[in-house]
Amino acid sequence: MIEAKAVNFAYHRGEPVLNDISCKIEDGEFVALLGHNGSGKTTLSRLFMALLHPRSGDVFVDGNNIADLEPADLAHQVGYVFQNPDLQILEDTVFEEVAYGPRCKNKSETKVKEQVGSALAAMGLAELYEAYPRTLSFGQKRRLGVAAALALNPQTLILDEITNGQDEQEKNNMMAYLEKLNQEKGITIILITHDMNIARQYTNRALVLHNGDLVFDGATATLYDGKSELNEWGLTQPIVATLSATFGVEAQNAEEFCEKLHLKEGVVQ
Repeated sequence: MIEAKAVNFAYHRGEPVLNDISCKIEDGEFVALLGHNGSGKTTLSRLFMALLHPRSGDVFVDGNNIADLEPADLAHQVGYVFQNPDLQILEDTVFEEVAYGPRCKNKSETKVKEQVGSALAAMGLAELYEAYPRTLSFGQKRRLGVAAALALNPQTLILDEITNGQDEQEKNNMMAYLEKLNQEKGITIILITHDMNIARQYTNRALVLHNGDLVFDGATATLYDGKSELNEWGLTQPIVATLSATFGVEAQNAEEFCEKLHLKEGVVQ
């Protein structure tokens, strides 16, 4: 569980970035953290794992105030994957990169190999274990970041624009795996994204930030029901949501929309 209570934050220039934010993310949720560029969503996510600390207010992880903690103290509870994967690369091989975290936690070498092997296989990188990380494609680097986080078996994963730089197949594979982690292992997923279709299809709850204010906290389906002020918040309505409302069908993706529309037309005919 992650909770923010009356959190305010400003960088050194002094301009407020977050204004009195309060929210609670329960274990096992799949949450979209949304907002226009500069809305404060990445800043809030970094407060969740002590990469930053609030100017006022408090952040709690599993009921514990993290004011005096550093990211390394929370790595086994909260995994964070940066928008720029190059920021996380430390080692000279893919294997060593993913092994870094477990070794810092003094895991036995047998356990390290087990956890690294499992994480690499999950991200489709098992055959690249000897590769130099910086020579990987952008999409592979993103998956490497996820693998490094997974190797520590965190209860919560925070993913910043994780589908950027991936083709449609890679994107679908990534989201299907995250959905499986959430549903089968109960891992909490916090997804920072500009992809409204991804948010609508996979997440159950949405937090929307606008100019540092929390302007929406509720079911993702409600966010895209046509009644929320998406344009005012710098967001767009997913195409599938618009088409579904127009034709009176409920669909989470294009394939489901086409299938249900075809069935509906068959019934009408």
